[in-house]
Order: sequence, then C-alpha cells, then structure tokens
Amino acid sequence: MEREPISTRLLVKNVMNSPPITASSDASIQELAKLMRDNHVGSVIITDKGNVVGIVSEKDIVTKAVTKDELPSKIKAGEIMEKVVGIESEESITKAARLFRKYNTKRLAVFYKGTLAGVISASDVIAVMPELVDVISEKAGIIRGDIIRREVFISGYCDDCEEWSDYLQYVDGKYLCEECREGIVM
Repeated sequence: MEREPISTRLLVKNVMNSPPITASSDASIQELAKLMRDNHVGSVIITDKGNVVGIVSEKDIVTKAVTKDELPSKIKAGEIMEKVVGIESEESITKAARLFRKYNTKRLAVFYKGTLAGVISASDVIAVMPELVDVISEKAGIIRGDIIRREVFISGYCDDCEEWSDYLQYVDGKYLCEECREGIVM
C-alpha cells in the first residue's frame, strides 16, 4: 500500500499559537510566570512600544532568574529575555524546522505582513509532522555512523528543493531527491 506524501503546503499559520501572549520589558518575572500559567504557554513575547524585542521562556526564568536567588517581582523581563527569531505566517513548516535548527531555538515569533500574529514551537511542528522526526532520526544515525548507508531510498523532504520525495538518497551530507541529484557524480 503506497503512503500518501505529506503535503508540502502545510504553513506556519496553520500550526502557530495565536494570539501571542506579550508583555513589556518592564514586566516582572512574576508577572510573566502568571501569564504563562494562566494562558497555558511556555513563553511570552516581549514588546516595546508595539515592537517585538525579545522572548522569555520558562527555561529563561529558571536558568536566569531563579538562580539569582532574588525576588521574582524584582527581576524584569528585559534583564533575562533572549533574541527572538521571526518567520512569516505564509512560510512552510519545513522552513520553520530549519530555523529552529539554524538558530538553536525552540520558538519562533510569527508575523503576518510585519505584525506579530503568533508563536510556533518546535513541539507544535513535531505534533503535526511525526514523519519528520523519523527522517531526522535516520539522518542523525547515518551521520553518527550507526546506520550504514546503502543505495536505498527513503521518504522525506529534499534538503535542497524542500519538496517531498519517496526517493531521497544521502549525497554529500544531504538527502536529495532525483531531480536535485541529477548532474552530481556519485
């Protein structure tokens, strides 16, 4: 039985959490923790005069605020916030996954026509694309040498053209579809 390929048209806007939970850089860590609890989210986007300036996650509160042994009401979001990476809502989930890896982050601010529209997390992407986890796991195994490469094909997204293929092959550190492998001497 042939598997139906995952749609390459799954967009960030279809998976993002909206509306985004925001706070000013003057907000205390205590206020941010209450916002996260009350809204069941793991991060708050930090804004200044309507502009996105950073993000604070649960991890930031634990590793940067709690470890200071100061009152959470005295530490401001601006003191512990991280840079935030953004993505347009019309981009593909595949691009979001690549940004997570490239910037070593777990959350992206989502924009629609330059305006903050939501947040997407790595776990949101994994929840809708479990097949992506299988491809990534196999790729990591090959890179580590746990899996011996054979002249076999796997299914997944091509690392060059980002299109789905049931005929990916591992070539020079990338999984490539038939079209992207053309002209490459193996």
